[in-house]
Amino acid sequence: MHPIFRAFLSQTAGAEAAPNPIVSFLPFIAIIVVFYFIFFRPQAKQQKKHQQYLAELKKGDEVVTQGGIIGRVVLVEDRTVTLDTGAGNKLRVLKPQIAGAWAEKPAAEASKTVEAKGEAKK
Repeated sequence: MHPIFRAFLSQTAGAEAAPNPIVSFLPFIAIIVVFYFIFFRPQAKQQKKHQQYLAELKKGDEVVTQGGIIGRVVLVEDRTVTLDTGAGNKLRVLKPQIAGAWAEKPAAEASKTVEAKGEAKK
């Protein structure tokens, strides 16, 4: 090894102090905090809101299931909900499978959407 290189290494080796372990983990801690506030917290809020909606479900509400079935609530039990899908058809579905409330677009709003699509094609 070259004597100048050896002299450089001997001077720099003693000057370094051991890094603080907390400082070295600081970027990882910051990433975890960012993930919590961007991904996990909003998802937990949405899940809590959905659980509250299911707890307040009552007879007469129009709902849509995760499978896309639209119906009016006829009976609410502990774990299941009975839906009237029309023409006398009734389905029993599990409460967690209810995606949310169903609200059709008003006819005037739906016709505006159709007109706007027609004008866009021209």
